[in-house]
Amino acid sequence: MKEQTKKFFLITAGILAVGLAIVGVVLPVLPTTPFLLVAAACFARSSERLYERLLANPGFGPYIREWRQYRSIPRRAKISAIMLIAASFSITIFLVLDNFYAQLLMALLALTISIWLYRIPSRD
Repeated sequence: MKEQTKKFFLITAGILAVGLAIVGVVLPVLPTTPFLLVAAACFARSSERLYERLLANPGFGPYIREWRQYRSIPRRAKISAIMLIAASFSITIFLVLDNFYAQLLMALLALTISIWLYRIPSRD
């Protein structure tokens, strides 16, 4: 693959990941941090300017730097994410879904995501 084509796809993927991260700020079902990490990885390989801009962002930059330096997520962010997952999945399970197996699948998904988040280290 040509270098320019690779760079184009990485920048496009990074911008898409940032967009999904922004949506994830509003929708608790969509995680923000993984999309930011994907965007940072894409920009680090394709655009120094966009990578630095993402790191300089006051809302997103600290999370990316924390992950890159310590491979951890701030405890407050982790607890907030788990609480929002519990709330949004509970609303979906009890108010939206009427099929027992769909409810069970959603509960297992929420539990799996919450356990995964809980196991990620926190420094604070």
